[in-house]
Amino acid sequence: MNTLNRNLVTTGLVLMTVSSMAIGLYAVAFQARLAGDPGFHLRFDSMPVASSMHVVGGAIVLLTGALQFWQSLRTKYPPLHRWLGRIYLSFVLIGGIGGLLLAPVSDGGVVAHWGFGILAVLWLFSGARAYLTIRAGNIAAHREWMMRNFAMALGAVTLRIYLGLFGVAGIPFEEAYPAVAWLAWVPNLLLVEWYLAMKHEPQRRAAVAQPA
Repeated sequence: MNTLNRNLVTTGLVLMTVSSMAIGLYAVAFQARLAGDPGFHLRFDSMPVASSMHVVGGAIVLLTGALQFWQSLRTKYPPLHRWLGRIYLSFVLIGGIGGLLLAPVSDGGVVAHWGFGILAVLWLFSGARAYLTIRAGNIAAHREWMMRNFAMALGAVTLRIYLGLFGVAGIPFEEAYPAVAWLAWVPNLLLVEWYLAMKHEPQRRAAVAQPA
């Protein structure tokens, strides 16, 4: 990897880490009633267990997840990496179940309900695959499933970016939210799938080139 690419990767990791931790801390403040729209607090109070699972689970995932992508942490402190991974996947389970329970009552109508519901299902599925692959000793597959999983977790960050952009464009929240329920995570996941496809392309070409 040349210097330019290395700098771009480092910059991306820094931005991902800072943004995910910022939203993770905001979620903690929201749960503690130190931040957030009072209207959202009232809505979450109608399903306190599910909302607490979703908010706290998501907060811990965002606070721990980005750190797992730093190679220096993985190589220098493998026990810490393993324990953070256990914490991360445990709270994916908690947050995913909470999100699945909240999806049918989310803002944005049926379109948003499906967007958030499918997100919760895929988040739980990718978390389970990440766990099973590392238990089987398949580190490469584990990393790929963790990339997919965290890409969807970052939907908490990109959701707020899209809402801000729609707000600047003058589009009301009630019109923007159904679209944001999908935009928040689908492009993130597609980007990871594109990256993985490009990564495996040389291997695919080599396999095709081999004589039968």
